Amino acid sequence: MAPTITPTAEPAAPGTSAPGCLQPGTVAVLGGVGESLSEDRVTAFVHAQLDACDLEGRSVCVIVPDGTRSCPLPLLLSAVHGALAGRVSRLTVLVALGTHAAMSEAQLARHLGHPPGDIGARYPGMSVHNHEWWDPRTFVSLGTIPAKRVAELSQGRLRESVTVRLNRAVVEHEVALVVGPVFPHEVVGFSGGNKYFFPGVAGPEVIDLSHWLGALITSAGIIGTPGTTPVRALIDEAAALIPATTLALCVVARSGSGALHAAAFGEPKAAWAAAAQVSAETHVQYLDAPVQRVLAVMPEKYDDIWTAAKGFYKLEPVVADGGEVILYAPHITQVAGTHPEILDIGYHCRDYFVKQWDRYRHVPRGVLAHSTHLRGAGTYDELVGERCRVRVTLATGIPEDVVRAVNLDYVNPAAVDVTAAHADPATFVVPDAGEILFRLR
Repeated sequence: MAPTITPTAEPAAPGTSAPGCLQPGTVAVLGGVGESLSEDRVTAFVHAQLDACDLEGRSVCVIVPDGTRSCPLPLLLSAVHGALAGRVSRLTVLVALGTHAAMSEAQLARHLGHPPGDIGARYPGMSVHNHEWWDPRTFVSLGTIPAKRVAELSQGRLRESVTVRLNRAVVEHEVALVVGPVFPHEVVGFSGGNKYFFPGVAGPEVIDLSHWLGALITSAGIIGTPGTTPVRALIDEAAALIPATTLALCVVARSGSGALHAAAFGEPKAAWAAAAQVSAETHVQYLDAPVQRVLAVMPEKYDDIWTAAKGFYKLEPVVADGGEVILYAPHITQVAGTHPEILDIGYHCRDYFVKQWDRYRHVPRGVLAHSTHLRGAGTYDELVGERCRVRVTLATGIPEDVVRAVNLDYVNPAAVDVTAAHADPATFVVPDAGEILFRLR
């Protein structure tokens, strides 16, 4: 059921659900497709929505993205802080790393917009923490999703129970507020909403299961899919176990910038759905015919192939059979900073793993999923081997022997002339790749 949208920046009437913000299933929306919101409008909207919530004396954990997403986080976080400081008993920010590398103090200062080493200068009384996914003490168990329910949610693709573990900071606060952008996403369809909990600050069990479910569907089969996909359904099921009251401020950002088209506030499923509608009309571009070669120019916010692979995910649907995607990122010098297992298994299509499951079942399924997402569509059988639909070429600072060892093609980045590529009718150049999804009409 679609959410009821309240297109206003005025305070909504208190509802029946704690902590008394909007009625269940309703969402307040500011802006829309093609709009450009001023900072003053965004700030007023955030204040109006949070002022309508009964948060006095409550503890609030704010879950925010890491640096791999376009989002005017200093603006949003300043608005949230301004609305909550002095009202709530405790205000904590948790950076949803998923399984990405931790952000350093200097990186956090740039990301959140405060002076290095002095968060109190901009956000007095607020603490900030990385999601320490590598430390088992980070997590508490919320329960289990039974195998029968997983089978229903996955539409029969998986049948196994899964333990739901979450960062204890979320559980130890009375209110959990997601603040972050929505974009087309290779695992879940569109990012945002409850995805900031799972996988954002979750334990490995739901991360591995949800990512492998997305891999079984395939990246090309799920990316940019509107509505509740099987992966989104699994994530929402896990989020329903969170004991804290959950809210979300979901925004639609102009890719590669700090500008906002829209913001939606409400319970996470409703706020996400409203923002995803805008994202679908904002972050998806259409081509009339497939292209033979893509040069995806990756911005520096992606510091390894694990994250820069988004440049392939967003372009795979428009590449012709036998075509090529070149990820151009001279600044990248490693395949995966936090997942060395990918160096052992390399990059392969889904069927390569599915048809050799006994050989690869010991590998974390999140790693297997990443492998299939970057290698794209293909087939495998034991007689003819693996045949992938398109070539994936790295033009990075990673040595050629490392690139070829993980089953990808290599080109020296010094040999890539981006200006000349723009003039080449056989090459489709995409600057700031990784967030805009390209599809065929």
